[in-house]
Amino acid sequence: MNIEEYRDYCLSLGDDVEEKMPFGAFNYAAGVLVFYVKGHMFSFFDTDSFGVVTLKCRPEHIEELKERHSEIGKPHNLSPKHWIGVDARLADAHLLQTLTRESYEIVKTKYSKKK
Repeated sequence: MNIEEYRDYCLSLGDDVEEKMPFGAFNYAAGVLVFYVKGHMFSFFDTDSFGVVTLKCRPEHIEELKERHSEIGKPHNLSPKHWIGVDARLADAHLLQTLTRESYEIVKTKYSKKK
């Protein structure tokens, strides 16, 4: 899956998905594209490399996913208790889409409950 296909997939998850590049003030992170639902991020990656995609994940699934998939590891700059990093160059499209949809649903559900 290339960067444009992944971007299109994230945007297709719902009308409530927004994309932003919020870190422009930081040279090292100016190219980071973040996808949000309910104002909270569920996916981000560096557009310059499209290497590691950072996704929200249920804590109870993280270790099993890492054991089963060598392309899943630590997230970039977030808690490894709730986030995973997926090497987009190695992951097949189905796995990346499945994990992205789960991340979207986790965040959407969590922030839909709050008023």
